[in-house]
Amino acid sequence: MKPNPEIASYLPLTPALFHVLLALADGDKHGYAILKDVSLRTGDSVRLSTGTLYGIIKRLLTEGMIEESKGRPADGRDDERRIYYRLTSLGEKVAMAEAERHEKIVALARSKNVLRRAKA
Repeated sequence: MKPNPEIASYLPLTPALFHVLLALADGDKHGYAILKDVSLRTGDSVRLSTGTLYGIIKRLLTEGMIEESKGRPADGRDDERRIYYRLTSLGEKVAMAEAERHEKIVALARSKNVLRRAKA
């Protein structure tokens, strides 16, 4: 199934941009937490500089895929200088469409025996 034309116009995403959307998929985060999430989830194979991250954040804010979150952690460990970000509905749809695009590529690679199926 093809994503609607509005969503498809954002694809393909750069790997760094996709990783930022994925980092926000499970909840609001501030910039440093996004950097740590991407690094941890990729086993340090993707490491974003702060300049790259904040350029991506600026783009995602401008395009309406993320927004600043007004929510703050309740545990008292918050730094009021931090800005938290969250996915918008558009951001969720774009992330899902990009994940589905990758899924199709992996399926094609498997059908061509370029990538073997995982053993159970």
